[in-house]
Amino acid sequence: MANDTVLWEMDRRGVATVTLNRPKVNNAYNGDLIQGLHDAMDALGREAGLRIVVLKGNGKHFQAGADLAWINGVATQSPKENETVSRLTAEAIRRLDTSPVPTLALIQGGCFGGGTGIAAACDIVVASEDAIFSISETRWGLMAGIILPQLCQAMGVRQVRRYALTGERFDARQAERIGFVHEVCPTGGLEAAGNKIVEAVLMNAPGATTATKMRTIASARAFIDDGEMRDLIDEHSRARQQAEAKEGLLSFKEKRKPGWYPG
Repeated sequence: MANDTVLWEMDRRGVATVTLNRPKVNNAYNGDLIQGLHDAMDALGREAGLRIVVLKGNGKHFQAGADLAWINGVATQSPKENETVSRLTAEAIRRLDTSPVPTLALIQGGCFGGGTGIAAACDIVVASEDAIFSISETRWGLMAGIILPQLCQAMGVRQVRRYALTGERFDARQAERIGFVHEVCPTGGLEAAGNKIVEAVLMNAPGATTATKMRTIASARAFIDDGEMRDLIDEHSRARQQAEAKEGLLSFKEKRKPGWYPG
């Protein structure tokens, strides 16, 4: 593996485990973690016996969104470099979304910003009772453009229009009620709950499973074509360099309310 921010392994059954591995910063994503996801998908794509991918986060939290210190550094680079970062991020989500084998996300603790996009791109999501969710980009003057298609598919436009516009947090039970999470298990019970789903998938014919997934995405008109992808990437990368993003990131650093808050 190219770096240790994403770990992966596959057992003799064809069950792959991909683990986000930046626990000291709550698995916040940066360039290395994004590349690590690509490396993991590249490696697993070469495994003929792959049956299912289980996605986990190391430590107390699943994935706390973007590493805002890293985002702040990226924002000072050229528009072309910002576009490259957004493209790599968007392609990682799209590859996960259209993986030919089932994907299962096991979520504990915080799942914020881009973490909700990762979860939305997975076929099945199990959360422990301690999980907390937030589509938080607007709080920092950013926008969740490259994950909005997956979020709309996962939880419905009506729910996205609330949670992406408010940035408010919601717990595992609310996530289950709105359809974002399939199942909630007791804290500490993710492995057991995940194993039941893995066993169910392994009972099914691999070819039929892949065909069913691809036809489901097609029937839902959920494939993102190259034109839409270009628009998402352009909008996402430009937002990072606007004045609101600068103020939002500064307010995070200074632990204060942003300048657009009244009064």
